[in-house]
Amino acid sequence: MAKTVCIVGTMDTKGIEFSFIKSQIESAGVSTCVINTGILGEPQLTPDISADEVAQAGGSSLQALRDEGDRGNSVAVMAQGAATRVAEKHAAGEIDGIISLGGSAGTTIGTTAMQAVPVGVPKIMVSTLASGDTSPYVQSKDICMMYSVVDIAGINRLSRQILANAAGAIVGMVNAQAPAATADKPLIAATMFGVTTPCVTKAREVLEAAGYEVLVFHATGTGGQAMEDLVKGGFLAGVLDATTTELADELVGGVLSAGPDRLEAAGETGVPQVVAPGALDMVNFGPPDTVPEQFKDRLFYQHNPTVTLMRTTPEETAELGRIMGRKLSEAKGPTTVIIPTRGVSAIDQTGQPFDSPEARTAWIENLKAHIGDNVTVVEMDAHINDDAFATKLAETLLASLL
Repeated sequence: MAKTVCIVGTMDTKGIEFSFIKSQIESAGVSTCVINTGILGEPQLTPDISADEVAQAGGSSLQALRDEGDRGNSVAVMAQGAATRVAEKHAAGEIDGIISLGGSAGTTIGTTAMQAVPVGVPKIMVSTLASGDTSPYVQSKDICMMYSVVDIAGINRLSRQILANAAGAIVGMVNAQAPAATADKPLIAATMFGVTTPCVTKAREVLEAAGYEVLVFHATGTGGQAMEDLVKGGFLAGVLDATTTELADELVGGVLSAGPDRLEAAGETGVPQVVAPGALDMVNFGPPDTVPEQFKDRLFYQHNPTVTLMRTTPEETAELGRIMGRKLSEAKGPTTVIIPTRGVSAIDQTGQPFDSPEARTAWIENLKAHIGDNVTVVEMDAHINDDAFATKLAETLLASLL
């Protein structure tokens, strides 16, 4: 069956570039659907969905946006309208992938539209911003961002090759077929960090031996967000939240926060969950010179040249205990917290730089003081990376899935 790529963008100001993309895609035997999000003038490339249709889907009209002359609001409206139209097209089975290009406004509009379709649908954003911090655009979706190198202003010897590469990439992606699984297995999500890898690896082996497929998420902020998005989407049978470190970054101000709603999705949806305090001993920053001045007297560990870890204090772990207790008390499904009393990461144990029985005790006491009767709390005289602890996590989750 022929594939169709949705081309989203400003066909008034970037019509030449989008025309080039369109011709490259269609020359490879793939159809296109053009959505115009430009409001400044007439499109240079005839769209399948007009700018006025997009504006209406975003809650306004093309004329109203032109009369208002508010660039920020226009971008927001067209981004929302493009997302709505793309979602409709995908739900109807009319598009198989999305491509866009642009600067800051075009990237905002294009990636907002891409956010509206599920993980697995090919998405390519050619952007002048792709060499910087792309997290606001990618978020928890599988958006491929390609740096445009030069500004997107016409076709020249460099942009011609870059845009041709992008068109070739989206063609290849929509035509690619993932190998079929031998059998569909129930999905379990697990959260992991480098310092909790032995724990999650052992638990994964136990869960897979029991017939489950385990999706492991790196607890880097977007990892936690992606995991919880899948929970909300109904994809998961259970959650092994062994590494809740993102809560520490949210509380203290590290760079790997997953936002204030972390540790809530499974509880809200009733998905069985087993939770551990993996890597709550640390807050994450970049290279040493990026650590805020206010923390200069704290205890640090250089994980690698680009990652600096800061030890959480007993006061901070106490607050984390209160936060986790309150969040988990709202859970509608089976919920268990398993506590490794000998340490919560590879560097939080006897002889290691972040070893702090005081901080662990503060977390345990405050968790217990604020957790509801709906949550089972289990203490183990073990380190988080001990095989026995990991096996207990997995077996507890398996029992709650029966």
